[in-house]
Amino acid sequence: MELVIRSIEAKDYHMVTDLLVHHLFVMGVGGENVVPFFDKVKDDDNYLNFVALLDDEVVGFLSAVTFYSAGAAGRFLYLQQIVVRTEHRNKGIGTEIMRYIEDYAKANGMNGIGLCSGHHRTDAHRFYERNGFSKLTQWLGKHLTP
Repeated sequence: MELVIRSIEAKDYHMVTDLLVHHLFVMGVGGENVVPFFDKVKDDDNYLNFVALLDDEVVGFLSAVTFYSAGAAGRFLYLQQIVVRTEHRNKGIGTEIMRYIEDYAKANGMNGIGLCSGHHRTDAHRFYERNGFSKLTQWLGKHLTP
């Protein structure tokens, strides 16, 4: 099975909603607010939404936004959400998604990637650290050299 990572399409919205609700456990997330979000940002190049597919099944999702920070040179990427379907975890899919977004950030001249993660998500923290992120209080970041 080959993993394919691509931009989200309207046909993926219901599967991504399921990922967010049942595999990332984001409170208050449902089709009533996920779909309008995707529709709102689909033409905004600052918002990046990618799905990871195995045999045309959405098994992972990443949502990010680019931004400038006062006093810092260049643009940065903030990972809003990254999730892999529970039964597909620990198979390298999350690492492939992270590699994909890091390559995207480097290719687009961004200076860093950051994210926030809840204190209780200790497995996720270990995953991020294995992928080169450092603990910066409650913010995890990774410096990139474009």
